[in-house]
Amino acid sequence: MEVYKKKQILSSFSNDQKLSHQGKHLLLELYRCDYEKLNDESFLRCSLNRAAKLAKATVLNLISNKFEPQGVTAIALLAESHMSIHTWPESNYSAVDIFTCGQNMLPEFASQYLIEALKAEEHTLRVIARNPPAEVLKQMRTVV
Repeated sequence: MEVYKKKQILSSFSNDQKLSHQGKHLLLELYRCDYEKLNDESFLRCSLNRAAKLAKATVLNLISNKFEPQGVTAIALLAESHMSIHTWPESNYSAVDIFTCGQNMLPEFASQYLIEALKAEEHTLRVIARNPPAEVLKQMRTVV
């Protein structure tokens, strides 16, 4: 049996190779939410779209799926990256992922809107800073 050892992963990029602006990756856990809202595909699509607009994001596409007997997954493809929501109404729980690129988007506005829209009585929010290499900046795409 092979034994795998933990290895420390170090960045091979120097500070001057990183972008002057960071992307953010927000991981939002929503607890004790409204069951009906968590199980309403149309409501969740509209909420994700509204959250993206509040965050100053450009929605390129929105897809969703309602599961049986309950639960919804919805994903907004953004020019700035993506937002997704996965719900477990039977547990009054939802997991939200908001990944942004660039410095113009305000993902915290989107997370606050979703907390309120789903009537979450409790939540946790983790923010991860993304630091891509400077070459990415040169290749940044614009929305047409």
